[in-house]
Amino acid sequence: MADLKKMYSTILGDHFPLEMTISFGDQTLVYRKKTWKIPMEDGTVDERGVRYGENPDQEAALYELTNGNLVLGNCQFIGPGHGLVSAIGVEDMLQVGKHPGKINLTDIDNGLNIVKYLMGRPAAAILKHNNPCGVALGDSLSQAYDRANRADRIAAFGGCVVLNRPCDKATAQAISENYLEVVAAPEFEEGVLAILQTRKNLRVVRIGGIDRLAEFEKFRFVDFKSLIDGGIIVQQSAVNSIRRAEDLKPALCTFKGKSYQVEREPSQRELNDMIFGWAVEHGVTSNSVIYVKDGCTVGIGTGEQDRVGVAEIAVHKAYIKYADILCFDRYRLSYGDLVLEIEKGKRPKADQQAIDEQAQADRAGLPGSVMISDAFFPFRDGADVGIRQGVSAILQAGGSLRDFETIEACNEARPQVAMKFTGQRSFKH
Repeated sequence: MADLKKMYSTILGDHFPLEMTISFGDQTLVYRKKTWKIPMEDGTVDERGVRYGENPDQEAALYELTNGNLVLGNCQFIGPGHGLVSAIGVEDMLQVGKHPGKINLTDIDNGLNIVKYLMGRPAAAILKHNNPCGVALGDSLSQAYDRANRADRIAAFGGCVVLNRPCDKATAQAISENYLEVVAAPEFEEGVLAILQTRKNLRVVRIGGIDRLAEFEKFRFVDFKSLIDGGIIVQQSAVNSIRRAEDLKPALCTFKGKSYQVEREPSQRELNDMIFGWAVEHGVTSNSVIYVKDGCTVGIGTGEQDRVGVAEIAVHKAYIKYADILCFDRYRLSYGDLVLEIEKGKRPKADQQAIDEQAQADRAGLPGSVMISDAFFPFRDGADVGIRQGVSAILQAGGSLRDFETIEACNEARPQVAMKFTGQRSFKH
């Protein structure tokens, strides 16, 4: 066990070249490996690359695009000079903590991938293993962080938070009360680092490019997927085309000569949550279904093989997280610690029963939420999962042969459920 712990804290090193060139016919992209000269406590300087890959025994390297302008067909891909994660310099590592590994960097990257659509208001995205745990908007940055954290305190433990505004003292204080591995922001206000440094292993990273992150909505990059036989699949990166209520499409279809259409139109609040939720979906591993309410995630279901299953998992998670935050607010304990204290005879069983009953009575905060699906519902059973929990609106891609079933489910609900189509799938694997 001691050796395993040592592995997690050891910088593996790598044998990847300093420069990498990729040719696309007669066009070439040139990448430069990132290393950082880190000042040590003893006055020496240690040059480091990425700590390690997805596991401590996997060498890894980070490369920044430094040359080349790729155009294929009518698609012009992102060029040099737009670095975010790949452009992090040693001066941006305001606190190194445990030196960042591959997952830390890709968590930051996917957090940026989400908040690039949320730049109009203070926003916070907390991620773990490249999936969001909680994402929220707020009237202030500290409120956005608090909402995102309360959406899932359990998964946020050891996670990465990406902020779209300079980190202020109120936000830093809230962050310091939790165990996180990474905090990334465009800047850190005076006095903030002293607060964050109370967490010695926290990696504090400044990414100045966040202030122009909205520009990245229009950029495409070459998305590589390596195969176990050494082959590569390449694709254009996805673009979210659902940015305004006007981009949404009416939920209607024709089946066997009969026309079907959802009868209730969404309210402005529901439309806002549809746009917010679709932005979050852009960073969630598929198949996925999420529930959002008032600019905050309520339940996030990721990476399942069937759509009804992931809708159910998102509900299940919402109840677990809701019970946990009730427990924390009431007893300053996690739900798991409460159960453990009851099992040890330190607390009455009634404490847990009270939490469970409240979570059931409130239906985990799901009533009035908007259900977001990253693709169409092949049958109505997926939508019915959310409708039974009291969702007031649904956003999905549309295009199923059985769209009429889901439309009927919305119209049959009491009160009726609004629904819109995106006409766009948002798969991410």
